[in-house]
Amino acid sequence: MTGRPRTTRTSPLPSASPTAPSGRPGRASALSLGALAVCAALTAGCGVLPSVTGAADTVKVMTWAPQDTGATNKPGMPAMALAYAKWINSQGGVGGRKIQVLTCNDHNNSVDAAKCARRAADEDVVAVVGSYSQFGDSFLAPLESAGIPYIGGYGVTTDEFTGMMSYPVNGGQPALLAGLGRALSGSCGPVSLVRPDSIAGDELPALLDSGLKAGGHPQAQDQLVAEDLTAYGTPSDKALRYAAGDTLKKGCVVPALGDRTDTFMDSFRRERADYPAVRLGTVLGSVDQTMINATGGSSGPYEGAYVTGWYPPANDARWKQMRQVIDKEAFGDNRIDPADAGVQTTWIAYTVLKAVLEKIGAGEVRADSVRKTLDGGLAVSTGGLTPTLRWPYEGKLASVGFPRMVNADVTLQVVQNGELVAAREGVGGIDGTADMTGTLENADVE
Repeated sequence: MTGRPRTTRTSPLPSASPTAPSGRPGRASALSLGALAVCAALTAGCGVLPSVTGAADTVKVMTWAPQDTGATNKPGMPAMALAYAKWINSQGGVGGRKIQVLTCNDHNNSVDAAKCARRAADEDVVAVVGSYSQFGDSFLAPLESAGIPYIGGYGVTTDEFTGMMSYPVNGGQPALLAGLGRALSGSCGPVSLVRPDSIAGDELPALLDSGLKAGGHPQAQDQLVAEDLTAYGTPSDKALRYAAGDTLKKGCVVPALGDRTDTFMDSFRRERADYPAVRLGTVLGSVDQTMINATGGSSGPYEGAYVTGWYPPANDARWKQMRQVIDKEAFGDNRIDPADAGVQTTWIAYTVLKAVLEKIGAGEVRADSVRKTLDGGLAVSTGGLTPTLRWPYEGKLASVGFPRMVNADVTLQVVQNGELVAAREGVGGIDGTADMTGTLENADVE
């Protein structure tokens, strides 16, 4: 799907642009800003004054995600961003500043991902927050050229862990796959990975294998499939045949297909009847509680499956405030599922933005001041949803190509009686949480 990305606003744009750093194209010149200051001081009747004041009291950001495509869609992320801004603004904003959210659809293609980034620069946003795109190589360069920080991307590509203007809040796909491999290494025979034939998908095998290797397990079979298949009979049969190849130990199948995992499972359920029992392992974003319920709950194909995520289970008390905000500001909006990892990531990313604005205080809020605040040692508490977040120049995983990864924690969950629950002691740690930093340090990532 192509075309100009749709951009919506929480409120009309002010008639005068916010003050921006020098050297950015399309911005007001220093001379015109000086003229406005003189006008403000000498003339009470200047017609531009209300717009200048309004701009100073508004912080403009953008959130993007793919919507209405034939592959992975994340409409809940921009919807959560709008709900968060509405909630903050109803309380008077942050230090008197309201948050204005622009949204953009990257349509799951590189051209529109770049268009969203250029639109962010043209709109003079101070940050892109809580977003999803598979095309980091397309959107990061335009953001970096404009000096715009990328806060809390979903983590679907490794580009988000290398760009110096990227501030991830989770360990992305690298941590999820490494954690899943580590969990499966002790209980699985042959492991078959079914993943998209895409740039993002190409990064998955080495990450899963890093976890398997850490547990002394051979690498997984790597099976590529088209992202937008409508049936997965042949891939399911191939994965089952490989996983069932060891008669002494139950094999495992790992579908990592994002929103297409449910389509894969339709075929998988039909094909598995011809094979010995195998176990499933997957990652949040490929499966959630809604999907488990829809496929039969405790009698469905996910029963007993291992699922790795970045955050506590959706029923954890630490999500209480997010749920309250959704109920108050987005009641009835079925795009927002509080159990969706994308929605949760957007919530945490906006928590970071709020902390940045509080730190800046009465200072001027621009893209460069947001970036300098993040680079200056800011420590952000997320209420226990993640470790305390801070972004040094290079993190512990710089040696393996992830210099911006500051949180490699994963939570291991298990489907028991049709419900996603935290893993117990002995599986992923006492509380089902494990730090994948050490495992990823040995990943064979190019």
